[in-house]
This record gives sequence, structure tokens and C-alpha cells, in this order.
Amino acid sequence: MGQPQITGVAVPQQEVEAVLDLVAAVEKAQQAAAPEDFLVHFRPDAIWTTGHGKLLTGLDEIAAFTRRVLPPTADAPVTASYTAEHILFIRPDLAAVKVRQRPLSREGGHHLDEIFHGHPDPASVAQEHPEARPGTPTYVLAKDAGTWRIAAAQNTTVQDPDTLARP
Repeated sequence: MGQPQITGVAVPQQEVEAVLDLVAAVEKAQQAAAPEDFLVHFRPDAIWTTGHGKLLTGLDEIAAFTRRVLPPTADAPVTASYTAEHILFIRPDLAAVKVRQRPLSREGGHHLDEIFHGHPDPASVAQEHPEARPGTPTYVLAKDAGTWRIAAAQNTTVQDPDTLARP
């Protein structure tokens, strides 16, 4: 995938790169099932809504949840890739980032959601292959003391058939 769509206030390219680096670091931490590498990207007062709708408030609560659920995924056959699709710079120090989260086979490294692409009825395929369903997180990032961190995030599983079917 190419560069994300950039909207909002004008920022130097280095800010775009810093946001892309954060998304890449989150991907790496998730793929490695490394809680501490994941947690360094959050503000202390952050809020996070999991893909199942659980609200986590503050870094302590996010950390407790992450330390419990992330390490066991190291042995899972599926991980995910993360790509920033759209970055809205609300202010030079505040950005909303739409992420495309695609299920990725650890063995072979292929994206499982490719089974939906071009399918006439992707919703029926999603019923049969829930592990292939992609995610569509949104991160709200704040730049504090020169570092971008997650202030709020919502992780959502894709349900929309048109979104499932797109390459």
C-alpha cells in the first residue's frame, strides 16, 4: 500500500513520518507479542476500546489488559499487519489515524483477508472464516514533549461487506 491520505492542517513531512513510525512500532510489538514495546506508545491518561468493545481507561488498566492478552498470541498462527491509511492532522500536535489491520499468517506471511477480495458475498465468507476478518482501528495521537503517543484508540472488527471485499 502506498502513502496514506493526509488531511487537516499542514505539517512538515517529518511529522507524517513520525506517525507512520508509531504505527509500524505498534505493528512490530503486536507481532512480537511484546507488551512493554506496545505500551510505550500510550499516554498515561489514554483510553482504549478493544475490538470486543471493552473500555480501558488509563495506562495502568491498558497495561494490565495487554500483559494478560498479548503474550499468549506469540504462538497463534495469525498475527496482523498495520498500515496507516489516513492521517488527519487536527492540529500540529494532534492527529487522528485510520489504520488498516489485516490478519497475517505467521507461516507464509500471507494476508488471510484476501479470501474476501472480489467475492460476491463476503459476509458469508466472514461467517465461515472469522480469523480472516480484518480490523479497522482509529488512533488519536497527541505529541507531547516531541513524542507522538496514543491518547485514545478504538479497535473495531470489519463487518461491512464492501469493506471486506476491497483489495
